[in-house]
Amino acid sequence: MGTLNCMMAIKNILARIAAFWALLCFVITLLLVVIPISIVGLWKEPKRSVLSHKFFVAWMDVFFFLIGIRRVIKGREHFRGKQTYVIVCNHNSFMDVPLSSGSIRNTHKTIAKIEMAKIPVFGIIYKRGSVLVDRKSDRSRKESFNKMKEVLKMGFHMCIYPEGTRNKTGESLQPFQDGAFRLAVDTKTPVLPAVIFYTRLVLPQHKGFYFWPHRVEMHFLPPHFPENKTALELKTAVHEEMKKYYEAHNQ
Repeated sequence: MGTLNCMMAIKNILARIAAFWALLCFVITLLLVVIPISIVGLWKEPKRSVLSHKFFVAWMDVFFFLIGIRRVIKGREHFRGKQTYVIVCNHNSFMDVPLSSGSIRNTHKTIAKIEMAKIPVFGIIYKRGSVLVDRKSDRSRKESFNKMKEVLKMGFHMCIYPEGTRNKTGESLQPFQDGAFRLAVDTKTPVLPAVIFYTRLVLPQHKGFYFWPHRVEMHFLPPHFPENKTALELKTAVHEEMKKYYEAHNQ
């Protein structure tokens, strides 16, 4: 027991050193990328989002390399040509957004909390790649829904975390909210499920200032088409598939 406690103590120390390194890498690379992304803001849509996304993907490639995280991405063949998708992901960790945003190589936007856009410097990039929503405001939620429709019309994907918040339960997947599936049905856009693994090991929810380099994975599954389905039917089918897939492949 004494040896085990000693090993745990050493791991905790190393994880906090790693957390400091990861934070330092994030800040330095953020300061480097914010300049070109700010300049890109001079362009009009859709070119502005296309160029911003290229910089963001490059940023995440460098960031994950520097912090020692190996990404395994499967199922990219399910993206077909110029077809746009409502991409839905499970949500276990703060690491999910950097992973998904850098792994979806096609231009896309994410639905995101408006509070994060107020963070100095980071807020510039956050606003460029997101549809912002104030969850406390019914008006904001309605406006964000219309903005997501505009994103799809521009030929971009929408990436949504239908659990609504990080999964802090013992369940493999929380119940889904309706928004992503109403969007798919209203716009006749296929839903492309994506299942994320192991980000909880990198940033455990119950530990503060703790970072542990570990392989992370994102698996894209075959799309679900909304034709002749209600939002509820689509939501149920996608939830069942993602839950079964997560439980079958989570090691």
